[in-house]
Amino acid sequence: MNAAVRFTVVLADPRAHRFDIRCQVDGLQGPATFRLPGWIRGSYLVRDFAKHILDLRATRGGIVQRIERIDKNRFRIDGAGIVELRYGVYAFDESVRKAYLDTRRGFFNGSSLFYCAQGCEKSRFEVRIERPADAVCAGWKLATTLTAEDVDADGYGLYSAPDFETLIDHPVEIAPYQRYDFDVDGVPHALVLSGRAELDAARVTADLLRICHVEREMFGQQPARGPGLEQYLFLTNVVAAGYGGLEHRSCTALICSRGDFPRAGKAEMSREYRTFLGLCSHEYFHLWNVKRITAAAFAESDLAREAYTRDLWHYEGTTSYYDDLFLLRAGVIDAPTYLDLLAEAATRLQRSPARLAHTLEDASFETWIKYYQPDENSLNASTNYYVKGALVSLCLDLTLRLKSAVNLDEVMRALWDRYGSRDIGVPEQGLATLAQQVSGLDLSAFFEMALRSTAELPLAELLAEFGVSAMLRASTSAIDEGGRTASRSQGLWSGLRLRPGEVSVAAVLSDSPALRAGLSAGDQLVAIDGLRVTAQNWTRRLDACDAGREVRVDYFRGEELLSTTLAPLAAPLDTWTLTLEEVEGEKLERRRQWLAV
Repeated sequence: MNAAVRFTVVLADPRAHRFDIRCQVDGLQGPATFRLPGWIRGSYLVRDFAKHILDLRATRGGIVQRIERIDKNRFRIDGAGIVELRYGVYAFDESVRKAYLDTRRGFFNGSSLFYCAQGCEKSRFEVRIERPADAVCAGWKLATTLTAEDVDADGYGLYSAPDFETLIDHPVEIAPYQRYDFDVDGVPHALVLSGRAELDAARVTADLLRICHVEREMFGQQPARGPGLEQYLFLTNVVAAGYGGLEHRSCTALICSRGDFPRAGKAEMSREYRTFLGLCSHEYFHLWNVKRITAAAFAESDLAREAYTRDLWHYEGTTSYYDDLFLLRAGVIDAPTYLDLLAEAATRLQRSPARLAHTLEDASFETWIKYYQPDENSLNASTNYYVKGALVSLCLDLTLRLKSAVNLDEVMRALWDRYGSRDIGVPEQGLATLAQQVSGLDLSAFFEMALRSTAELPLAELLAEFGVSAMLRASTSAIDEGGRTASRSQGLWSGLRLRPGEVSVAAVLSDSPALRAGLSAGDQLVAIDGLRVTAQNWTRRLDACDAGREVRVDYFRGEELLSTTLAPLAAPLDTWTLTLEEVEGEKLERRRQWLAV
């Protein structure tokens, strides 16, 4: 259908968090059906953006039309002539997935704002974003990778997209942001920071340049500058405490903590800054793996309902394997630091009972009901396909390097050549199939073990062939699902996870002393062995006990004061340490090819 579709976006009321949208469509014949997406690509949860629509009205040929609801995301109108829709959007989700507007900044993904008329999916779309009239928005500028047609110096004006998918794949940031431009292999890049941030901008952009360069180098500098990649933006919302990202075809939307950035004159690499660079590396690798090398099930989806694949371990897990590896290749971190990061990932998996109950393929397939909707039992029931997928990708890479003349880089390039560069969706088990074709190895037993069983991964055995010692030991600290270090008993283990800074139970691990004691998530610990417990002294109180000896634990469940007996055990061997060994010969050469040391 050769219809013309024009949107106007108005930052109508920052205090009420409201965008106003006007949509005009001409060329439609007969009844017209409109829909909003149900989810956004890269985030696998049905989010029903239509719930934020306000005051929807429709006219056709200037005549008010009745809106007939078809389902939660679609409606139909009758009449003839030009369609005009007017509606508001409530925007108060500060994540990277929806839309946000307040007196400090505005942000939106097109999937939250733009209806699409049935039959117009391949039409040309125009979007005019008006300069906000509210005085509170003075000094705000606009950043997006949408194609600019007629915009002013601050970015307000007319943009276009060749189809609906492109329209909703370019988020828009509107704020008094800081922008730092840098060039990577002839492609303009920029770090755009909204929110208060003090940083050594020269250092950050230099590090990002090196990371982006080695990632582009892996794919032969493709895609080069041209249609579809005229520029790349790191659109970053800086908050007091936050972490996350969402990939797009020529940008990423990020959220990070204010303390993540290095200050001028501070040469050390902080954990927080390394985490931020790892996030940028991860989302940038999605430029290939997900945005162009993408599952056929996702490529074929119209975003109306869930799209299922058993390969999310590849799209997110393999990306997670590479994100820190590229920090090493870029020279941002050294090999011992990289091994520490691998050890943290292996430890997170080791401390998750779900690894023994939930396969990686099932975790990928069930992401719609598990990963994005975690609860107090997730550690026991749901494998994290980012973490285990990264470790499976590590094992695959080491296996290829050990037994063939190729490595995982070459498999990824083959995926790019066969699918990504041609905009063809990857069939199920695409990476596994190509790994065998490229290497000439029969890897069926490996993938059966790694993807469709709950067997332990052969990390130590494979790493030993590359001169890396991998040891399991008892831990003195806990690593939470965000990769952060939290307090943990130095000698005894209860199987309790407490909420940060509280004595409220967040989770109880399966087959643990706490589970046998009948403790549950939400319980408020009061005392152990007659002594009051606090967030600060819990581990000390626990360590004062004897392994295997029952002690009384008092706690509140709701308003009831209850007690039970807990028999803590010696801390399990659940913490990995990876260290470089003194090796020579083939092991040393293999390690040099992998880690350059």
